[in-house]
Amino acid sequence: MGNGNRPTPEFRREAVRLALTSGRMRREIAEDLGIGLSTLTRWLRDERDASEPSEAPVDVHAELKRLRRENAVLKQERDILKKAAAFFAKEGSR
Repeated sequence: MGNGNRPTPEFRREAVRLALTSGRMRREIAEDLGIGLSTLTRWLRDERDASEPSEAPVDVHAELKRLRRENAVLKQERDILKKAAAFFAKEGSR
């Protein structure tokens, strides 16, 4: 790659894939591909940044209402399981 040509998008993707999956050191991969370590590191960072989903706007009040409902259901389920565990523990000791 050191001949002054710009790397193709396919080359960049393959370099990133190798760095993420090969288990080899980034320095080795960069040397084998004829690119600088800093270039490979930048491509990896760009790939990571591009793959992070952007935070979607959230209706805070609706989310809070949903979480409170879910919390209430979970508390009910927990209470039922506690009672069932106590019942079966008592039945088992007879």
